[in-house]
This record gives sequence, structure tokens and C-alpha cells, in this order.
Amino acid sequence: MKFTAFSLFAVIAFSGSAERAVAAAPSAKIDLTRASLVLPAGLSGPEKKAALMLVEEVEKRSLVRWPTVEALPETGQPRVVLGQRTALVRAFPALAEKLPADGADRAEGYQIVSLLPGTVIVAGNDARGVLFGAGRLLRLLDYSRGAVSLASDVKIATAPRYRLRGHQVGYRAKTNSYDGWDIAKWEQYVRDLVIFGANAIEGIPPLSDDAADSPHFPLPPLRMMREQSRLAQEYGIAYWVWYPVLNRSRKPLNYDDPAEVAAVLKDWGEVLGQLPQVDALFVPGGDPGRNPPKQFFPLVAQQAAQLRKHHPKAEVWLSAQTFTGDGMDDFFELLKSEPAWLTGLVWSSSGTAVPADEFRARVPRRYPVRNYNDITHSVLCGFPVPEWDFAFAVTQHREVINPRPVDQAIIFRNVQPHADHGMITYSEGCNDDVNKSVWSALAWDPETAVTDIVRDYGRTFISTPLGEGFAQGLLALERNWRGPLISNEGVFTTLAQFQEMERTAPAPVLANWRFQQALYRAYYDAFLRARLLAETAQENEAMECLRRAREIGTGAAMNAARLALEPPPVGAGAAWRARVFELAEALFQSIRMQLSVPRYKASAVQRGANLDLIDSPLSNAPWLRLQFDEIALLAAEPARLAAIDRILNWTNPGPGGFYDHLGDANAMPHLVRRVAYADDPSFTRSPRFGFIVPKSFSGGGTLPWQARRSSWRYSEMAAHTPTHGATPPLEMLYRDLDPKGRYRVRVIYATENPGQVALTANERFEIHPLITKTVQTAPLEFEIPPEATAGGELRLAWTSSGGRSLQVAEVWLVRSP
Repeated sequence: MKFTAFSLFAVIAFSGSAERAVAAAPSAKIDLTRASLVLPAGLSGPEKKAALMLVEEVEKRSLVRWPTVEALPETGQPRVVLGQRTALVRAFPALAEKLPADGADRAEGYQIVSLLPGTVIVAGNDARGVLFGAGRLLRLLDYSRGAVSLASDVKIATAPRYRLRGHQVGYRAKTNSYDGWDIAKWEQYVRDLVIFGANAIEGIPPLSDDAADSPHFPLPPLRMMREQSRLAQEYGIAYWVWYPVLNRSRKPLNYDDPAEVAAVLKDWGEVLGQLPQVDALFVPGGDPGRNPPKQFFPLVAQQAAQLRKHHPKAEVWLSAQTFTGDGMDDFFELLKSEPAWLTGLVWSSSGTAVPADEFRARVPRRYPVRNYNDITHSVLCGFPVPEWDFAFAVTQHREVINPRPVDQAIIFRNVQPHADHGMITYSEGCNDDVNKSVWSALAWDPETAVTDIVRDYGRTFISTPLGEGFAQGLLALERNWRGPLISNEGVFTTLAQFQEMERTAPAPVLANWRFQQALYRAYYDAFLRARLLAETAQENEAMECLRRAREIGTGAAMNAARLALEPPPVGAGAAWRARVFELAEALFQSIRMQLSVPRYKASAVQRGANLDLIDSPLSNAPWLRLQFDEIALLAAEPARLAAIDRILNWTNPGPGGFYDHLGDANAMPHLVRRVAYADDPSFTRSPRFGFIVPKSFSGGGTLPWQARRSSWRYSEMAAHTPTHGATPPLEMLYRDLDPKGRYRVRVIYATENPGQVALTANERFEIHPLITKTVQTAPLEFEIPPEATAGGELRLAWTSSGGRSLQVAEVWLVRSP
């Protein structure tokens, strides 16, 4: 719902879980600066926590602290009344007529009513309803220094659409910030999640696929896990535990070793038994771990019995991650027996070989399904940024600060309807904070407009005056990632908008980590574009120098090209780059974001440390310099000229030919797309972009920095398909070819993942059988049978040996003379 300082929507009816509203005229304001918070007697612990949250969060935003009373102040004195509806009506009978009973039995729901001259009522249907009602009020209030107010015509009655709305908050070494948070930061973040309707957090045990320690830990992992569980208990929300099956060496369990199995069960019992609250245990089928279903199910059954000795009402959930072929068949066959110890199933965007709709269809109806969707990564993930520009991918990389509100809504509406129970998202830190709020708000009411969610986000977490500008800035940051960076002039406009906010923002906003995150991205994006423009111009100048080789000689041409590629004394956007580094330091101090491995001890570059990648080459300059070194070793001038011609004509397929770069959305007109992004945001049925990680990145890679940039980018077909890993073909379609012509195909295969690929034409002509991919410095070339093009149309189809090996970078269709 849209609420601003000037207009409100008044809710008039229930329909399902969504709020129904009509636009109201601009309303008067209720001044709540001198209000009291009125509470009925006998509040439960979580309800008292909700009241404390409301008082303290109002004070943080306005410096106004409401006193708490148990009696209604005299008429004319402003008051905010908070509690369960039944308790409020019992304690203050006059309020009954202001609180309609319609929908009051809906779990976790609430009503908010504002009445002139100065009354605000927040009535929860139950204890959680009190908590979420208090959170919603925090989103509605207008704040300024020393003042608080609310529109006078608020009438809201609402309850959530999905039962489970949560986020994983693993305190472990690999995260980009969580491992540096103390208890106070965790409590604040729990509040922030609750404000947007989250009712669960999911912790991770000390033994996972992580290092045992982090230089940032303020507390040992198990103690912090206990604190997370305690916080959930105090706020009355659910505490889930994601617990992978690993042995004490953090390796996959050897099910054939009874001692290892016994040790795993013992360790699980000791950890879970120390937690004050466990509402549910989620055991992934893999990622990490290797768990044959026929052994996996009995192990978790034993764990379920052990768990319920400590937490009798705890639920047990499983996912089918990494299962393929027979393993997936075994998984669904075992579900047919409907084991009583199992509560429900989890569909994950990472590693589940069955799409969300088919997964729900094949799971017995007695079991609910929840989602486990990756909202934290931007590439090499379940929901990558569509057609992401190479400059972003190679620098900002996998775990960048990634507000993607529009994309997240697309993803939510595509997969969430197949998970009837709700969701807990997969997160590795606070880089995805905006996305968390979007998922929480949509899980409460799927009809909520994305723009209204980010407006609430800006008003609630930044300030009332800057809320609209910040919200639009977040949407602009997402637009920065749309289309080719080199032509996206909006990137500089986005920075200018944030710089204006930066100039006018008060000190508390400048110190706000959410504001700092958005600034970091805005400056980083603009610096990248400035450098991309400069480096592209340098490369173009170098190519012009090479085109004069026959006139001035190869040696002189290459020397001139080298000089053209030298960076200027002061790089493009140097001041913006300096500000990025300042903001990285500010974020480490404010929220412990680890944006660099050497500076801030991030666990790895791909774990959010994109400050270390900010100067990564964006042009072909490293490749060109290497080519010049090799050409200079050639003895004869004709050979050197021929080599330079190959550089100049790399993308030229010759007369009647075609070139496609399958890593560039603007240079692959023949790629068969199949399905629109909105219908397939996980790219299970349509090709998606991929990027190769250079060898100098932490975690390895398969190409050196000196490789030609076109070799780093590719299209691929994901293996997450209804056929359990049998990847559909990657296809290219050419029309209007010369029926009498002879054609050859040249191809460069990407090697981000090893494996074998095969190529056929028009579904019946084998161009080459399965071959093992290798790092290529030149294209492979194959003849196309004349029969394949005799009809004037050619469909090339690549298939793979399995996994993520089906990756194609560049394709030339060359017409023979």
C-alpha cells in the first residue's frame, strides 16, 4: 500500500490476505510528539518487546520518547494504543466500536486506525499481530527532529498471505558482514526484518561448509547461535536451523562408516539441545554434502526423533538440492510413503533439478512447500541479473550490493505461488537488504506495488524528507544494470541524484549504513562507466593505429597502439574512485561490510570484496599487448601483417557471413531465446549469460587476465530442468541463407565449467560429436553439410555431457567463396 506525507489509502475490506483500498484525499495530521503509548495490563513477553521496539525506534528517528501508561489519557491528549484486540476491548470498552471484528481471527493480522483529534489504535489479532502492527506503524509515521505525526484517516485491516516469511542470517566466516555483528546489531536487524513483516530467521550451526573461525567474530559461533535463538524467542518469531550433513572434517558424510554417522547425530544433538528455541530444522539434500536419498532419509529420521526430545514441537524439512537422475527419482519415491517425521519440503533456486511448479506437483499434498531463494547473488546463481554488462560482472561480481526490487518482484511472482507455506530466503550478508524487504512485504501481500515497498523502505530506514528520493535512487540503481553500460547515460544521472542527497543529508543519515551502501554503488557504477568510456576510446585508437600497419610498418603501428593503450596520468573518474574507497571504510565501521580481502579480511573476493576488483581491465588492452609481444617475435613482415589482420578482423565473418558474441546482448541476433525473462527468471528454459572468473580471483578460474574479453562471456543452458539434469540444447537460428552456398562454422567454447559438448545442424546433421572443451586462443572450425543449408535455414544446436558444461562464447557462420 502507498503511504506518503500527502496522501493515504484507506482500507475498506478484506479479500484473501491482501489489503483493499481506495485513494483518499489529503488528510490532516495527528501530532503524536507528546503522545503516550497506552498498553493493556497482562502483556506477554513478545508483546512487551513489540511495545519497546515501537518506543525505541520512534525515538531513534525523532528524538521523541513516548512514555508508557496503562490507562487512557484524558480526552485531547494524544495517545497510541497498542495490544491484542481482545485485550484492548476488555481494558478499554469504548474502543470496541472503532475496531471492526471482520478478519480479527486471522493469524498475525492487525488493525491500525487513526482518529481525530489524537488517537491511534494498533490492535493485533494475536501476539505476532501486535508485533507486526507496531512495525507497520513505524513505516507509516512521519518523523522530523523533535516531532512525530501520522495522517488522520488511516484505516488498515490486514493479515499475511503466506504463513512463513523469513530470511537466513548465518553467522559464519564466508558472509560479507554477518560474522562481524555483535548481539546489539543482531537485535536491531531482527527488528528491521520484523518491520516489513518477517516472522522467521534461519541460523546456521558452527559446523558448515565454512572455515571454523572468522577474524571478525565478536562471539564464538555456538554462543551467537544461542543469542539468535533467544532473540527470536523474545520477539515471538520462529527460529529455523539450516543444518547440512557433513562430518567433523566439514566434508560429505560417509554413510558407510557407522562411527561417522554416530558422530554426526551426536554433534547435531549437542548443538540443537543448547538452543532455547528451535521451531524447525531444514536439512538440505546437498550444497553442501552428498546424500543418497535412500541413506539420507533414515539419517534425518533419527535426527528428527532426537530433535524432538529437546524441542517437542519442532518441524523437520528437507530439500532435493543436487539430486539428479536416479537420485531425484528415489527422492520422490521415498516421499510416497509419507513419513510421519517429515513436516514439509523445501524448493531451492540453487541446485534443485526440478522447477518450482513441477516440484510442488510431485510432492504429496499433505506436505507444505517453502521456498529457499537466492536473493544475495547477481551472477553464477539461481536468479542472475539478466543480460548483465561485462564491466559490472568482472568488477562488482557475485555478491555486490544489489538492490533489485523490480527483478525480485518478478522472481517472487514466478516461483512463490508454487510454495504454499511461504519462504525463507538465502542470504550471505546485508548486501541484499532491500531484497529482503521486498520479499517480506510481498509474502505479506503479493499485490503490493514494488515502488510502494521501496518508498516505505526509504522513509523507514533513511528519513521522511529523503525517503522518496532514496526510493527512486534504489530503483535507479537497478536501472544502472539494464543494458550496455557504455550507452547507459542514466548511470551518471543516478550518481548526481545521490550526490544531491549526500550534500543535504543530516549527519545521522550520512552515518546510516543503508545510505552508505547506496552511495557506494552509485559512485562505483559511475566510476566504471567513466573508465569504460575511456578504455574503449583508447582501444579504438589503438585499432586505428594497427590499421596503418601497411603504411607505416608493423613495428611502428604496434608501438603507436601500445602508447594509445597506456592509461592517462589521472584515470577517468579518479575522484569517484576515491569516494568509493572512503565509503568502503565507512561501511566496515558502520556495519562490518568486508569489501576487500587485504583491507577488511573478507573471506574471498567473490564474497562481496569487489573493492579489490575496481581496477580490473575493461577493454582488450591486456590481450592486445600479449598479441603485440607474440607478433614481434615473427621474423617476416608479411607474417606480422597477417597476424595484425587477424586482430582487426576478429569479428568479421566475411561476405555473406554472420558473427554472434553470445556474451553480449546486442551482438547475438541468432540466439534462440525461447521464454521471456518475466516467465523464466531462473533461466531454466532459456539461455542465460555467464562469465568466466580470471585466474587471479580468489577461488581460481580458467582464463588469464590476458584473454580476449569476448572469451570471458558466454551464453549457457542451466541444468535445472524437468528432465533431472538433461540440459536442453543451446540453439542458434539463421534464416535467408544462400541455398546454393557452402558454409563453415567457427566457435569458441567457454571453459568456466569443464565438460564435453556436441554440435548438430537441423536436428540430423552431426557437425561434431562430444568433444572435451579446452581453453581456446583461436576458434574451432567445422564444415556445414550443403544439405543442411539447402532450404535457406540453419538451426545449430549444442548439447552437453551434463552439468553446466554447455557454454558457448562466440560463433561465426562463414560463407565459403
